Amino acid sequence: MTDLGIVMDPVTTLHRKKDSTLAMITAAERRGWRVRYILQGDIHLAGNRVMAFMRDISIDLDAEPFWTLGETQLEPLSDLDMVLMRKDPPFDLEYVYSTYLLEQVEAAGTPVVNRPQSLRDCNEKLFATRFPECGPPLVVTRRADVLRTFLGEHGDVVMKPLDGMGGASIFHVRPGDTNLSVIMETLTNHGRQLIMAQRYIPEIADGDKRILVIDGEPVPFALARIPASGETRGNLAAGGRGEARPLTDRDRWICAQVAPALRQRGLRFVGLDVIGDYLTEINVTCPTCIRELDAQCGLDIAGDLLDRLASDLPSQVAASA
Repeated sequence: MTDLGIVMDPVTTLHRKKDSTLAMITAAERRGWRVRYILQGDIHLAGNRVMAFMRDISIDLDAEPFWTLGETQLEPLSDLDMVLMRKDPPFDLEYVYSTYLLEQVEAAGTPVVNRPQSLRDCNEKLFATRFPECGPPLVVTRRADVLRTFLGEHGDVVMKPLDGMGGASIFHVRPGDTNLSVIMETLTNHGRQLIMAQRYIPEIADGDKRILVIDGEPVPFALARIPASGETRGNLAAGGRGEARPLTDRDRWICAQVAPALRQRGLRFVGLDVIGDYLTEINVTCPTCIRELDAQCGLDIAGDLLDRLASDLPSQVAASA
């Protein structure tokens, strides 16, 4: 039996109908895997072994509550067959320290998905800038004068923090905006913190597409997250609605440009954010939208992911999966 550990947020905080981690747990259960529930704070180093307090978890989405947890056990993470890192941001120092510990688990021979070093190295907004041919004009700076110059050149921009998620603290700014100074001061913490400014992409009105990618291969449908009335953000957390759409030729081209770097860095499961013809982010920490795409398109994305990951396990483990 494959023994899968999932480092995740408290199950009590997960959304019954939307959370992608729940799709992964139920897909693992359908395959007869044992699934271990691990909280970030329950991982620690003892001597030369990374240990965790873990509990068996089972999900029944029709029950109340929809989870069942077993007794707590203290075990080495390296005794598991595989570990999924599914802890949501914030990407803070505690998250970074967790990746150092998970890197030791990986070194001991247990695969960790996504690769801990890449979780540290690949900021979800800055990583996308490594593919300038795919993205819109942008600037990353803490200087107000640079931001004002960029706004003057492009006339319509979005300013956002580098560590945000769910559409938080994203500002749509135009020349003459009387709040421009306070927006820049707030986002840059008065010039002490780098932020990103991107040329505004008007196609956001038609949806901010999430493309899920498994080992460099895109799922054939994207989830277009369409902003609510009066909004410029398509994030589901900001009130957007999700609509599945087949990938366009441009979507597939973007995926092809990014895929080699994903494979090289051990980023087995990521979410590309595409607005119009432009790549805007590469989500590596905890990509979502599995449940919406599965429901609308008859897919089993979590199952496909686990099957792909299982194919890399030692033959005696994979055979029992």
